[in-house]
Amino acid sequence: MRRINVIGIGAGDPDQLTLQAVKALRATDVFFLLDKGEAKADLVGLRRDILAAHVPEGTYRLVEARDPERDRTAGGAAYSPAVGDWRSARAGIYERLIAEELGEDETGAFLVWGDPALYDSTLGILEEVLARGTVTFEYTVVPGISSVSALAARHRTGLNRVGGPVQITTGRRLAEGFPRDADDVVVMLDAHQAFRRYADRDADDAGDIDIYWGAYLGTPDEILVSGPLAEVAPRIERLRAQARARKGWIMDTYLLRRRREDGDGA
Repeated sequence: MRRINVIGIGAGDPDQLTLQAVKALRATDVFFLLDKGEAKADLVGLRRDILAAHVPEGTYRLVEARDPERDRTAGGAAYSPAVGDWRSARAGIYERLIAEELGEDETGAFLVWGDPALYDSTLGILEEVLARGTVTFEYTVVPGISSVSALAARHRTGLNRVGGPVQITTGRRLAEGFPRDADDVVVMLDAHQAFRRYADRDADDAGDIDIYWGAYLGTPDEILVSGPLAEVAPRIERLRAQARARKGWIMDTYLLRRRREDGDGA
């Protein structure tokens, strides 16, 4: 039976690859790479560099396909259907790649940025492919170092404080309101910089908040900013805009931390 490895490759630093991931790479016959266009060519380049560093040349094949475009203008009630359409289009590509490019007794792999279990669609898409019933395979998931872990490490801070929870959410959710039950909130997939809403100390749901922000974590282009949100938010906005204009894309993550009156630390 065909086998698929879903391998987390870390947040950007090739040294973040785990030993388990290296073993899975070396047990793979075919690597599937999705081309996201010229602006994001360095994402494919990083994957190629990882293979060159860890897998003997001539022991594997590379198969590339163009990633379908997603409607990023859809908002509100249209957001979920737009994401669903994009995932189904991706499932069709995965289905074709596995059926046509992978032999019955071969192992294929998808190299997933960060960790496959955290805000990544690969596992859900593979389940959709299996549900279609046109091709069968088994798959294994290899965890990776997520941008969340990398962010905390680079800022030398913990994600939670003593006895307290940490919540991981998206920019869309943060824009609807600061989570009620967590003073430490990690935000991902924030294309519209929802943190700006909380930079005003006079806002009802703001208060004294610190931010730990990072973009392109683990790469040579890494940018880090931390400090009181009200003070550093303009700088983050400026750096983010400059970086996006320079590279054509940006991936950033941040931790928002309400200051406690008791001064409790991590």
